[in-house]
Amino acid sequence: MTIVPTGSPGRPPTPSDRGAGPLLRAWREQRRVSQLELALRAGSSARHISFVETGRSRPSEEMVLRLAEHLEVPVRERNALLLAAGYAPHYPETPLDDPSMDALREGVERLIEGYEPYPALVMNAMYDVMAANRGITMLLDGVPGSLLVPPLNAMRLTLHPEGLAPRIRNLRAWRGHLLEQMERQIALRRSAPLRALYEEVAAYPLPSGTTDDEPGEGPGAEARAYFALPMRIEHEGRVLSFISSVSTFNTPMDVTVAELAIETFLPADPATVKYLHALMF
Repeated sequence: MTIVPTGSPGRPPTPSDRGAGPLLRAWREQRRVSQLELALRAGSSARHISFVETGRSRPSEEMVLRLAEHLEVPVRERNALLLAAGYAPHYPETPLDDPSMDALREGVERLIEGYEPYPALVMNAMYDVMAANRGITMLLDGVPGSLLVPPLNAMRLTLHPEGLAPRIRNLRAWRGHLLEQMERQIALRRSAPLRALYEEVAAYPLPSGTTDDEPGEGPGAEARAYFALPMRIEHEGRVLSFISSVSTFNTPMDVTVAELAIETFLPADPATVKYLHALMF
């Protein structure tokens, strides 16, 4: 369950020869915000925003950060905007094994351990698994060693035809949910490595004989209406049902922390609760 540091998952922040203006305009257009609306949010004027975007005016460091905040620019890309504007990066990127991260690591590990027997894991922006509890380890029973070589990747483990995919009873629906989630992250972060990962896992063939079942089908399943799309996965002849929830840190001041996410799997029916408690306790 130890958190495993990995390399940087996003693009390295590099300055732009044209300054921060084109980058800010691209983020504004992606967020579908007009110059006037952005100016009102940031306490500026549409004229000044236009001058910044065209390079006629150099924004202050405070203005770059303010505009980035109102455009919901990811922390890593805020550093890139600052560099393009001629300023030093504002947000550090501290490795998870740095002593200053001890409290974070220990707190996160206690959190996911306390969630047992239900599955929980910690991922970075590339869906690399940084830490996982025994509930996740249980679900990975039978996955070939070639997919378990660090850094583990949650999307590869789930969607690879030799990973969890053959055991997920509603694979088409769950796969569609995961790919849509990745598409949203790509739109938010504009990360080339994340796009490459998406193209890789989206191209995985579906396991032979894949047919989505309905709740209530299969050994050990119960007929019931779910309040959210569950992942329905076989384990030792039973069908377990989980609802996924993802949590991130509020107001992160470090790139590494900003890109961490904690995913927990809540049992979606009493049979899954009973089985997991009997299995682990």
